[in-house]
Amino acid sequence: MIRVAAVAGGQFDSLPAPADLYVGVDAGCLRLLENDLPLDMAVGDFDSVSPADLSRIEERAELVIKAPAEKDDTDLELALKEIFKRHQTVQVQIYAAFGGRMDHAMTNLFLAAEPDLAPFMEHIELVDQQNVIRFRPAGQHRISPIAGMTYISFMPSDGSRLTIKHAKYPLEDENYFYKKCYASNEFIGRDMDISLDTGYVVLIYSKDKD
Repeated sequence: MIRVAAVAGGQFDSLPAPADLYVGVDAGCLRLLENDLPLDMAVGDFDSVSPADLSRIEERAELVIKAPAEKDDTDLELALKEIFKRHQTVQVQIYAAFGGRMDHAMTNLFLAAEPDLAPFMEHIELVDQQNVIRFRPAGQHRISPIAGMTYISFMPSDGSRLTIKHAKYPLEDENYFYKKCYASNEFIGRDMDISLDTGYVVLIYSKDKD
């Protein structure tokens, strides 16, 4: 499994974990270069960098994929599609996906809704200092805790019926109710079991700010 670290243009609050491939998304390219990390692939329309910085990116990147400013995909969506087109067995950790523009943050939170990315949703993870976001498709899944993360929240896609077992706050037939986000659940010393009848669910692991 190839490990990919992708750095977007939001708030950059932690260095990527060691990876086999480093991908910069627009201004995220500069974060990699500034921290003496490789720039194996640079993707974006680069409207958020100066001409001088763009020249630096083009000189240092192994591969540059420059997109037009007017396009259907965000720069991050485009980068992910390029990654999965080139590598079928990858795990992508995305950094700096939040803390910038709200529309970009919301798009990143719902990456699994993009039809071309949906088949790869289990290979995508978004990371910052307080959160880890994962995606799971319809079906049954065993969910494990992440060290240092206190809470886990669930956001099922519209029309999806979620069940949660072996959690502090279970959600089963006898107490079922629908919410867009089931927030602040907790593990109780074991893995949780969840099931989803259709669509997908966003898993948000989180902790309070230090």
